[in-house]
Amino acid sequence: MKKNKKRSRNQNRELHVVTYLFMTLFLLMMGYYAYYVAVPAKEEMNNSYNSRQENLAKKVVRGKILARDGDVLAETKVDENGDEERVYPYSNLFSHVVGYATRGRSGIESFGNISLLTSNAYIMERLENSIGAEKNIGDNLVTTLDVKLQKAANDALGMYRGAILAMEPDTGKILAMVSHPDFNPNHIAQEWETISTDTERSPLMNRATQGLYPPGSTFKMVTLLEYLKENPDSYGAYSYQCNGKIERDQVTVSCYHGTNHGKVDLLKSFAKSCNCSFVNIGLQLDTRSYAKTAKDLLFNQKLPVKFTTSKSSFVLDSDSDTEEIMHTAMGQGETLITPLHMAMITAAVANGGELMTPYVIDRIENYNHDVMKQYGTNKYGRLMSKEEADLLTYFMKDVIEEGTGTKLKGQPYTVAGKTGSAEYGGEEKGASHAWFTGFSATENPDLVVTVIVEGAGSGGDYAVPTAKRVFDAYYD
Repeated sequence: MKKNKKRSRNQNRELHVVTYLFMTLFLLMMGYYAYYVAVPAKEEMNNSYNSRQENLAKKVVRGKILARDGDVLAETKVDENGDEERVYPYSNLFSHVVGYATRGRSGIESFGNISLLTSNAYIMERLENSIGAEKNIGDNLVTTLDVKLQKAANDALGMYRGAILAMEPDTGKILAMVSHPDFNPNHIAQEWETISTDTERSPLMNRATQGLYPPGSTFKMVTLLEYLKENPDSYGAYSYQCNGKIERDQVTVSCYHGTNHGKVDLLKSFAKSCNCSFVNIGLQLDTRSYAKTAKDLLFNQKLPVKFTTSKSSFVLDSDSDTEEIMHTAMGQGETLITPLHMAMITAAVANGGELMTPYVIDRIENYNHDVMKQYGTNKYGRLMSKEEADLLTYFMKDVIEEGTGTKLKGQPYTVAGKTGSAEYGGEEKGASHAWFTGFSATENPDLVVTVIVEGAGSGGDYAVPTAKRVFDAYYD
């Protein structure tokens, strides 16, 4: 009798274990299904190879893309015969950031595609349209883009090739994104063969997110950060005698145009952008720690944004030779970066070391302007300590007050920044891209502006005045 009771208890225990196991598996499956519906499913639906998009396009008139103030950046016009045409009222102005939806898709038209082809019109209206075989009207995407600032950036870049980005450091909102050469998305179908095969100008490439450039002296922010990390108590004692060039192991590096800076401390080395001093600093650094700092700043990895981007590169390691170290320390060699990535590093400095994830879609509305989904500020993570960010800000302010960025000095707003003149082309001596990256209202930063002007020369002479026009428009 006792044996039967014991056997019964054991069987009940086994039954309970199996029941709980199946219940746990069921709950896990339900949880995964809910997660899949909320996250990956929408991403898979937005995949250009997903045929469901074509089915949605047969039932829904593509929604509008709007600027932050409601200005129409893209809309679908339907004529009396029911023929649809995608129209871009600002023509070339937003060509890369808004993108196109003919002959493929790019920009917001691409990663916002499913939302534009989804209708959240009132349910009775959708039911009536379904019965009458009429199309529903798709939802609108309200962006963070500022038309006035976009115009200012576009005009400032002018006929030059390059890119300009403007974003809020404390929110991650992208207010302007310009890339030249550009194209007219209204004519993309007619001019596709010409535009898509233009490898010399590459007008379809968004230089702001995909263009990879040597950072030149803007990279001295990274080298300086590493030096501060390794010398937290003694960086103030740094001193170097610049004679216009430095030689180590039969490798010679010169300051820009051979400038002799004389005796410089760390602050003046950064403000005057002394190549020789920063090469001297680079040769003192621990290359493994240097590489880790670059990794912490998102080099060699995908950036956390919706746009199609290129990976910035940092190749220095413990096996690197003297030449690689010397060139890397001043932002040359094999180091490459996108303007977006440069803007993100600058934004982290402005925001006390913490990076807010950049974004360009503020909310989704139905065509009656009822908000369906509101996007908000999202913290990516800390790229550096607040103390390090404050120190970098201090050094960057001196660039404007006493260094290579003085064309931004004396404005109604304060600026902290870094210029760069990034040499390119190997044998082509003297050819350089002009860089500037910085932020305004240094005590409580408002706006990050990053500029690259291809082949223009000195960052202080060309990129700084370009950035000034964007800052001026923001504070106008």
